[in-house]
Amino acid sequence: MTVIKQNDLIESVADALQYISYYHPLDFIQAVNAAYEKEESKAAKDAMAQILINSRMCAEGHRPICQDTGIVTVFVKVGMDVQWDAELSVEDMVNEGVRKAYNHPDNKLRASIMSDPAGARINTGDNTPAVIHMEIVSGDKVDIQVAAKGGGSEAKSKFVMLNPSDDIVDWVVKTVPSMGAGWCPPGMLGIGIGGTAEKAMVMAKESLMDPVDIHELKARGPKSKIEELRLEIYEQVNNLGIGAQGLGGLTTVLDVKINDYPTHAANKPVAMIPNCAATRHTHFILDGAGPALQTPPNLEDWPKVTWDVGPSARRVDLDTVTSEDIKQWQPGETVLLSGKMLTGRDAAHKKIQDLFDKGEPLPDGVDFKNRFIYYVGPVDAVREEVVGPAGPTTATRMDKFTEMMLDKTGLIGMVGKAERGPMGIGAIKKHKAVYLMAVGGAAYLVSKAITDSKVIAFPELGMEAIHEFEVKDMPVTVAVDVNGNSVHQTGPQEWQKIILERKSA
Repeated sequence: MTVIKQNDLIESVADALQYISYYHPLDFIQAVNAAYEKEESKAAKDAMAQILINSRMCAEGHRPICQDTGIVTVFVKVGMDVQWDAELSVEDMVNEGVRKAYNHPDNKLRASIMSDPAGARINTGDNTPAVIHMEIVSGDKVDIQVAAKGGGSEAKSKFVMLNPSDDIVDWVVKTVPSMGAGWCPPGMLGIGIGGTAEKAMVMAKESLMDPVDIHELKARGPKSKIEELRLEIYEQVNNLGIGAQGLGGLTTVLDVKINDYPTHAANKPVAMIPNCAATRHTHFILDGAGPALQTPPNLEDWPKVTWDVGPSARRVDLDTVTSEDIKQWQPGETVLLSGKMLTGRDAAHKKIQDLFDKGEPLPDGVDFKNRFIYYVGPVDAVREEVVGPAGPTTATRMDKFTEMMLDKTGLIGMVGKAERGPMGIGAIKKHKAVYLMAVGGAAYLVSKAITDSKVIAFPELGMEAIHEFEVKDMPVTVAVDVNGNSVHQTGPQEWQKIILERKSA
């Protein structure tokens, strides 16, 4: 009989979450680097360079890979011969570990969890509760897998109840383009097949805990139908040409993972959940000998990648830029931003809309005329930092507010993650504004371009408050120009054509 002490589980969970906040799994980074080395699309290669540089910076600085430090998902397998020396339940012990990790004074992580999700949506303040999946298994140990899943990639999760005769590959290949780039490719696809609806979703999520091994599978060849499916989906999704950050390129997925389970004769449940460029997960076992703490990796194993925007990058002074200036900007062009910009996400936009609906003015100090807004919810600063990791959030969530912002505030530009939808692009074209894309998964790197930060409105929103950032040479890409041309449409179309032409040659 193994005795597991309460504090051993709490400390192990807290240590694991701190660890994965700044250390990518090495297999994932090696896969990104391999994709980077072979990538021919300049835009996609630049994006992956930023992801790799950011990863090394975070590993060295012990700061979060992404400003979205995730919703904690834990898979707990408790041996039947385990005895607990604890006053708290297993669920409460896990949540205490989460609480401790996210409030760590030297690396405070962003609290993103909202209670009353269909109502007031109040931030719980410590990122609890975690989503916990628990099994009782044979043995005398506790086996735990911990992940911190970003909201952008989780939002792109898909489920379908196929007919038994329907083709799974066809559904995946049709569905992935509909996910856009808000899941921050290149990443992994986790797929669950069979069981029931909820079983398929859990299997898809758990499959993402496995290491990247698609190249080993390709080298030895498939030995089962599931392995054949993995290879076929991997090849066909990469043939879509979506590429890193949806900019068009050779690599969209780094691996495809599949778990399956017997299902009803009338059903074929299929779930698909992507992991993003901020893939974060780890594993530990409690055997009664004390807490299971993570072993730091050897940073010599991290690729030494450099990135230079080159002499063609357009330098922009945000304090003097005008609506006439932005008419010259070209889709896909690299821009370096310097000067002051405001921030705002979903909650801030909703508050602005409510003010306008009531005929009330914007808060004192909030003036968007001829200015840019950055869709971001930064991590709290620690030590000497001006701001914590501050990467972009998914821009399509702001599409429904874009017409209002451009029409009523004088805003001329937006910075966010991934593509804009038809509604957002329509408003951008109508008002001759621009949308710039920052790389998702490079939050710490982006934060180093921010030289000053202050909250100027809605402080009650926490990380969703309106900040004013002062930036110096913040790298972005022109994603939608004043004429409504989007690189997230033209880039993948171009690279899909290139890939298919090469395969048919």
